[in-house]
Amino acid sequence: MTILIEAAVESLDAACAAAQGGADRIELCTDLAHGGTTPDVQLIRDALAQLTIPVFVLVRPRAGDFVYSVAEHGAILEQIAAAKQAGAAGVVTGALRAQQDIDEVRTAELISAARPLPVTFHRAFDECRHLPAALEMLIELGVNRVLTSGGAKTAAEGVEEIRELVRQANGRIQILPGGGVDQENVARIVQRTGVSEVHFSVRDADKVRRVTRAVSP
Repeated sequence: MTILIEAAVESLDAACAAAQGGADRIELCTDLAHGGTTPDVQLIRDALAQLTIPVFVLVRPRAGDFVYSVAEHGAILEQIAAAKQAGAAGVVTGALRAQQDIDEVRTAELISAARPLPVTFHRAFDECRHLPAALEMLIELGVNRVLTSGGAKTAAEGVEEIRELVRQANGRIQILPGGGVDQENVARIVQRTGVSEVHFSVRDADKVRRVTRAVSP
């Protein structure tokens, strides 16, 4: 089975390098050092002008937690609209409640704003108290995929939990492992979990090539 490669990038140069290396999809953001935030609209436009592979846009107004004020929620909705208007192929977003579970109402509004584009719920998922319950909530809301390290610091450390999430999902939602994925651990992650996509940050084409070789049939 061919594994889809999603490259998280924070610049136009990195996006082009990822595509040259063979990435299948881009997650475009800024400030990867702090988990990523919403990129400038001009960067979205520039990436779309240069690339032929799908560009998903991370919509997250700030670093830190995923519990947002009314004003921040409004800003997220505006940023989703701007990403759609710019031509994004998908949106990566999400919101939690202070109780560390999915904010059902606000996440539903984010999904509605993003449609008809596919929606990935980002790694806010890993901060939820009970991942199986959170996954069922995302399935019920109609989220297309969830980016997760299985609640661990890295996907390699959370591989058994990711495996259980894949089993639970049973094709109802895509499980996308991310967090410290590289050529050294990607084959084990894929083999242990049965995922069909992987996600990792990229600055140069060689990293994409190395990971791709590690999972090539």
